[in-house]
Amino acid sequence: MSAFFKPPAAEAQKFEADLVVVNARVRTLDAARPTAEAVAVYGRRVAAVGTNAEVRALAGPKTRVIDAKGALVLPGFNDAHVHFLSGGFQLSSVDLRDASTPQEFAERIRRFSEKLPKGRWITGGDWDHESWPNVNGAAPLPTKELIDAFTPDRAVFVNRLDGHMALANSYALKLAGVTRETQSPAGGEIVRDPSTGEPTGVLKDAAMSFVWKVVPESSFEEKLDAARAATAHAAAHGVTSVQDMSAGDDVGVYQTLLDRGELKTRVYAVSPLPDWQRLSRVGVRRAFGSEMLRIGGLKGFADGSLGSTTALFFEPYLDAPNTSGLGDGFAEGEMQKFVEGADRAGLQVLIHAIGDRANDGILTIYERVEKQNGERDRRFRIEHAQHLRPRDIQRFARDHVIASMQPYHCIDDGRWAEKRIGRERAKGTYAFRSLLDAGAVLAFGSDWTVAPLDPVLGIYAAATRRTLDGKNPQGWVPEQKITVEEAVRAYTVGSAYAEFAEQSKGTITTGKLADLVILDRDIFQIDPAEIEKVRVTLTIMDGRVVYEKKD
Repeated sequence: MSAFFKPPAAEAQKFEADLVVVNARVRTLDAARPTAEAVAVYGRRVAAVGTNAEVRALAGPKTRVIDAKGALVLPGFNDAHVHFLSGGFQLSSVDLRDASTPQEFAERIRRFSEKLPKGRWITGGDWDHESWPNVNGAAPLPTKELIDAFTPDRAVFVNRLDGHMALANSYALKLAGVTRETQSPAGGEIVRDPSTGEPTGVLKDAAMSFVWKVVPESSFEEKLDAARAATAHAAAHGVTSVQDMSAGDDVGVYQTLLDRGELKTRVYAVSPLPDWQRLSRVGVRRAFGSEMLRIGGLKGFADGSLGSTTALFFEPYLDAPNTSGLGDGFAEGEMQKFVEGADRAGLQVLIHAIGDRANDGILTIYERVEKQNGERDRRFRIEHAQHLRPRDIQRFARDHVIASMQPYHCIDDGRWAEKRIGRERAKGTYAFRSLLDAGAVLAFGSDWTVAPLDPVLGIYAAATRRTLDGKNPQGWVPEQKITVEEAVRAYTVGSAYAEFAEQSKGTITTGKLADLVILDRDIFQIDPAEIEKVRVTLTIMDGRVVYEKKD
């Protein structure tokens, strides 16, 4: 039995595992022992990986024995890109994601408004106007007039699912002081009625800050409730670690849950890039903290999103030829100064880049900073890496830049992306195969709440690229499909590496953290098109069962 756990000699007679999983199809993702029948857990760690007989020998009277009955066991999923607290809030907010018409969108807000106490804002939503019927060849954006009549004295600010634009009703615009005379800020846009010049209520990217500044701050207890909901939701989908891209000053929320024994998810809590000096002054470095809660990552933005026509491209949008997108909103050279300073301080830098011009710009900044600050294991990341020119794909591998990607976006955006950028530019969209073939590291995540948290859906998306509208049964840009194993590896090994945690998690290996997930079907044995139906039956995090599906 290779790499088998051996207790100290003095403890050998009384040692027994706390938990064992037997009769399983274990895919360890560890090259030293790729498969096994059983796993033993002692404390917070994997104590043994071996045959049923070997692992059963470690069970004692107090050991919990889990009979997997031939089910697949994988390392716990590590979501490399979430907005965890806002995801928790969205679980109890108005759900607009699948509203298929403007009328349904408005009706859901009306019904939700009637249930809320007076004075409470309506936020969240996650609407997608691309699911609505086209008018003159384009999907119409919502307007404040859709909802003003039944929210005359309640503020509404509901975001598109990508988080790069939101609709405010007239009441919210008034509170924010946004009028016809208000100018759009750098890196943002106030959408206006072409006839009157009046704001329609839709604010894009930096313009959303007008309203966010007047949205009441959630109380600490409300944040705790949202975090509880988020960590329970993650456990139910086999997610044992998350990298929270918008944690900011809310690390204390996770610390409180951890202190109370209620945190079911490991969290790498990322702060905004301009905060780098504050973290540096107190001596924080990348991946600073415990195996449950760490800080030291900094996220910046190079552009917006494809759905909001704010992703930055070299060429204009086909359906909005007056724009090529919006940049980061910083003064010339300021982004590079931020990255240089943060990197020099030993912090990890992660930059959101969607459009091809944004990706090229960030890769160039990373190259300059590495030359300026010298070679070391810095693990620069580009979040999304969504639309790439062929010449830039090689740069990810050459420059050791991690492509932190969210495969579900591929089957969602693929319904309408080509009307934005055309077939030729779409060939470099979500280029999973090309990036792997070039030697780049992929780290997969969901971008929850922009997309569902469920990693199984992400694996399905990466392996099939079958768009949600059913129009691409062989896959959208099918040459960029990857195997199921490669997708699972990006959700485990790749995402652990992306947060400097590959020594402690990402594979089922003796001595590593005991984070495991059991699925009800073997995704390596079934048709990839069937993977979307697979469900998690049990999740183990830190050696304890944190989710068990009820029969």
